[in-house]
Order: sequence, then C-alpha cells, then structure tokens
Amino acid sequence: MKALVITDIGHAEMRDVEPPECGAGEVLLSVRHVGLCGSDLNTYSGLNPLATLPRIPGHEIGGTILECGAGVPAGFEVGRPAIVIPYTTCGTCSSCRSGRHNACRYNRTLGVQQDGGMTSLMAVRHDRLIVNDTLPAAHLALVEPLSVGFHAVARGRVAKGETVAVFGGGMIGVGAMLGALARGARVLMVEISAAKRGTLLDLGAETVIDPNATDLAAEISRLTGDRGPDVTIEAVGLPQTFRGAVDIAGFAGRVVYVGYAKEEVSYNTSLFNLKELDILGSRNATRADFEAVIDFLEENRAIGTRLVSRIFPWAEAAGSFDYWRENRNETFKVIVDLGSG
Repeated sequence: MKALVITDIGHAEMRDVEPPECGAGEVLLSVRHVGLCGSDLNTYSGLNPLATLPRIPGHEIGGTILECGAGVPAGFEVGRPAIVIPYTTCGTCSSCRSGRHNACRYNRTLGVQQDGGMTSLMAVRHDRLIVNDTLPAAHLALVEPLSVGFHAVARGRVAKGETVAVFGGGMIGVGAMLGALARGARVLMVEISAAKRGTLLDLGAETVIDPNATDLAAEISRLTGDRGPDVTIEAVGLPQTFRGAVDIAGFAGRVVYVGYAKEEVSYNTSLFNLKELDILGSRNATRADFEAVIDFLEENRAIGTRLVSRIFPWAEAAGSFDYWRENRNETFKVIVDLGSG
C-alpha cells in the first residue's frame, strides 16, 4: 500500500509500505482524510525535536472501519466512519494514575514519535477511536486540532461572562476561541495575519488585535476597562507571546500555555506574584474534549466548512507541505483526501 513519507528535511514522497495486520482489540481503518498540523510542518522543516526521519506524518485522522479484531466490542461495525485519538497512554505514569491520560509521560503521538495516518490503512486500538455517523467526512479530520484548543479552555476553567484573550489564529487558537465562545465567554484574538482577520471576526471574535500595529497592552486595557482578561491562552509558541500572555493577564487571572516555545523564554517573574496568576500548561486533549468538539461541529457545520482552506487529492499530497508553508498567513487547515486520485 502507499504512504506519504517525509524522508529528508524539505522532502516528502510516496512509498510502498507493508499493510498492517488487525490484531486483537484493534480496528483496521481505511484512512480517508488527514489534516496537516504544525507539528507535521515542523517535522518536514527539520524543526520538530520529537520526530525522527523517515516518518509518515499525520495525526488528525478520519476514516472508515474495514475490519475488527478479536475482542472489539459492539459499536465498531464495518463501514462506520471514525475519528482517531492519536495519543498513547501507558497507564502507570503519574499523569495516567491521576486520570490525565492526555499528558502521559510516555505518550507517542501518531505522526510524531511513531508513524501516522498519511497511509491507506491503519490498525488502531478500538479505545483510540470515536465512531461518528453524522459529521461530513472531511470534518472528522478537524476534530483533533480543535480539541487541543478546547482542552486549553478547559484547563483555564473558562466560565460564562469571562473575557478570554487568545494569542494565535491558527487552528489551535481557533479551537480555543470556539471553545471559549461555546462556554459563553467573550473572546479577544491576538493575531498578526490580516488575511485571517475577517474569518476570525465572522467566527465570533469580538475583535482581532495585531500586536505589530497596535499597543497590545493599551488596547487590552481599553477593551477590558483596565481589568485585563480573566484567562489568557497562548497558542503561538514564541518568546514574545509567552511573555505577552503574562503581561496582559488580569490580576488573579489564569494563563494557559498550549504553544511550544522553541527557545528559552525570560520573564519579569514579579508579575507571577503581584497578579497571583494561575499559570497552566495544556497538552493534547481528552476524549471529553473530542466529544465536545464533535457536538460543536454537529451544531455548527458551516464553521467546519469555513475552516477547511484547501483539500489536496492523494496523488498531490507531497506538495501539501510546501503549499502550507508558502500560504501560512491565510491558511487555517489543509487536508489530504486519501480517497481521491
């Protein structure tokens, strides 16, 4: 069978790989749609320290059940569409023992620490699947990235009537924005791309602030009556946005980091104490986050359609990385359709 493989930095190609066997407790999935994530692009660009090459990318995966192994319970019938939860859990580390399986110390995400979904067939443990018969097929690949943003909102304990500032208008930031709106919060987006501004406003942001064109702290102060946001979510991963999240946070506020900074970050740490901030990390997503996103997309299908920037046919999948890299400022989600030629 065919798989798209990142073989070297800046190069991806189709290769023949051995088809998987469906073992006990596993489901054989015919992969239909795979979304490209920032981690995939970083692997392609040689900027992902967690991935080694060659690597089959892809962890935003939707497909159709072809076969079930021994011991798979009812509900996973052949022909049903399914979404993959791409993280592993060891069950014994401190995170797993505390019930926070999404932060498993030994997690090996598909497409990052192990080969992922950019391949015709996958064997997946049944407990890593969510069956869904209602979403459009391409929207199954939107669930995982939006879930990461929804999880950041859950970590921040966002409540109705609160003000949330989100740094970053990529898919994770959009997930945080939509998750906060779903809880009845007011959302202020911080995003430098003018091309994304209209869509972010249409999706429900009260405003979109370009920190390169506006004094961010002054604008946030004006918009919040000098109180600052109740919750600030960082979904960019740059030192300046890491610091900015603390700088603009309101007193007694919560700061959630879901972005990954690729270099050391220095802070004026007195703000941690003076504001008595809750500073929280956010990693991956839980099944409950996936289910919350599924419910949201089922009620707001037009939003899912709006977030799909381009769908590449399987035969042209190798060019999807360069396309996204060259059009990143105006792109929300690039999806590869493995069911097309």
